[in-house]
Amino acid sequence: MNSYHPKKRLLILVGSPRRDGNSAALGAAAQRGAEAAGANATLLFLDDYIQSFLPDLRHSPAPTDRYAELFLEHFLPADGVLLCTPIYWYGMSAQSKAFFDRSFSHYAGSGPEPERVRQRMTGKRLGLAVASEETYPGAALGIVHQVQEYARYTHSEFIGHVHGAGNLRGEIANDPRRPLQAAEELGASFFTRKYSDYRVETPRSRNVWEPAAPALRSTPGVLP
Repeated sequence: MNSYHPKKRLLILVGSPRRDGNSAALGAAAQRGAEAAGANATLLFLDDYIQSFLPDLRHSPAPTDRYAELFLEHFLPADGVLLCTPIYWYGMSAQSKAFFDRSFSHYAGSGPEPERVRQRMTGKRLGLAVASEETYPGAALGIVHQVQEYARYTHSEFIGHVHGAGNLRGEIANDPRRPLQAAEELGASFFTRKYSDYRVETPRSRNVWEPAAPALRSTPGVLP
């Protein structure tokens, strides 16, 4: 298994209210994979930090929950972020959406602090893990698209997603597509898996993957 050097910081955000639910199981699997590969992986539940939606900041003060701590002390320093969310009405959970919405209060406007925040929001690696009751693959596409667009907007790399099915707590482990294994592999390769998103002017070679090194041929009686 590839190791990360220098040690990368992966933040795993669980947007489900269930601590032992399927979204949390996906996050825990990704954390195991990342830590086994040498990353510093932190799993947090959005419910512990977000209690309000984004208000009209022109007329209302910012909420006094722990969102600023989550965003400034955990999200901005992270090299990569994995969002784990249940699918509610073919979109991400309200907690997950509020995480993105509330960031506006930190990066909007002018001045040194918003500029510093904008700089630290960019260039991350992003991933997604979703859990749904139905196996219909299109159920997750709206969330995939939203995270893709967030990645584009922040000049970040959306490296992949995992979709598993389950309704009862932990039932996702019974999904024959093995989403927990896929989540663990996503965590393990979060900072090493190849990412490419070409533009018409992008310099690139004709081959997608580097050719495998030829096997050494040994001569009888001679050590290779």
